[in-house]
Amino acid sequence: MAEETISISTARRIALTAQGFADPRPAGRVDVRHLRRVIDRIGVLQVDSVNVLCRSHYLPLFARLGPYSRTALDRMCWGDDRELFEFFWGHKASLIPLSSYPLLRWRMRAAERQIWNASLDPELAVPCSVVEGMRRLSEERPGLVDDVLATVTERGPITAGEANPDGQRRRTTDPDPDPSTGRMWNWQDAKIAIEYLLCTGQVTIAGRRNFERLYDLTERVLPAGVLSELGADEARRELVRISARALGVATARELCGVSGGTGYFPLPTATAKQVIGELLDAGDLIPIRVEGVPQQSYLSSDAEDRPIRARALLSPFDSLIWNRDRTHRLFDFFYRISIYTPAAQRVHGYYVLPFLLGDRLVARVDLKADRQNSALLVPTVTAEPGIPDTEIAEPLAAELNLMARWLELDQVLITAQGNLGRALGEL
Repeated sequence: MAEETISISTARRIALTAQGFADPRPAGRVDVRHLRRVIDRIGVLQVDSVNVLCRSHYLPLFARLGPYSRTALDRMCWGDDRELFEFFWGHKASLIPLSSYPLLRWRMRAAERQIWNASLDPELAVPCSVVEGMRRLSEERPGLVDDVLATVTERGPITAGEANPDGQRRRTTDPDPDPSTGRMWNWQDAKIAIEYLLCTGQVTIAGRRNFERLYDLTERVLPAGVLSELGADEARRELVRISARALGVATARELCGVSGGTGYFPLPTATAKQVIGELLDAGDLIPIRVEGVPQQSYLSSDAEDRPIRARALLSPFDSLIWNRDRTHRLFDFFYRISIYTPAAQRVHGYYVLPFLLGDRLVARVDLKADRQNSALLVPTVTAEPGIPDTEIAEPLAAELNLMARWLELDQVLITAQGNLGRALGEL
């Protein structure tokens, strides 16, 4: 391939521009049009249940737009005139624009045709709990899926527990039937069945009750206009285009890799290679080398290199940084989630948000919303090596105060030790 080489700093600016960080935050009220524009740009909002600060899907919009109405996003996600749907195959569990629903139907078909006592279809992309659970249920309780579907049809929208047709449940003292999936994902049988129905598109997530999923028939939740289906080849190409536009510049693994959930919409390796080749031929992707990156990289034909003057606290599940290896390469920032790390082994805190200043990740900020005392807590804050605390303290303090007001908390309480913590406390 004839190609040019760009510096890592250029690649970083391209990536930040693609993710919306080259645009200034709105000067006035943030409305649904702003939310829509950011979501269309980044393609997906990853969902996570941790609520120590704020549900993660709210944070990427705040990082790019500043304070906005979370209720407005809720309506876009789960209201009568919803613009997003919730599905597991947008990187991870994510909120995705309705326009992308037809692009995922071919993957739903793969789940629908899967014979669970045979080899797995290479196009199958479902959670491991569904794979292991359906292998067992297809032998032990072959009629359960139909019974659960009938219950949803009669009573939806309902939770997985409410969809249980016969009330049969394992007790916490009972052994897990599928130890390979681990305790956290060792679902009840009705949960496995209803998640399988979600994977096939027969049911969808109609809403949330105390953040627990409510399931209903897809045709009762989503508008008829999005239930059409594109051919698999066309759908795959468009999914990789979405990834490329959202990333700006990326390797094949970053675009659509399967391993470790690195890609936006993961594809089997051979399929990914074919689709990337087709997009190169069409001019949607441009081959490029990024200084210091041994793998072949690809530039979106829509990519721009613009100045970055960002100031943002990033959710651990923000699409800018969810690929940890890419984050390390672009920002020289080694980052891992600490919420699953034993307390004695944590270095930077529990729920640690990287702080983006300009085009660099300059600090790690451990945050917690103390709702009872109406305070945004900062128990730990750490500047990156070589970056002066004086460069970070004032803009970080401004961002923390902005976040506290957005979360309707009355104060920012900094108990962090060290130079940066003290500098923040003095502002």
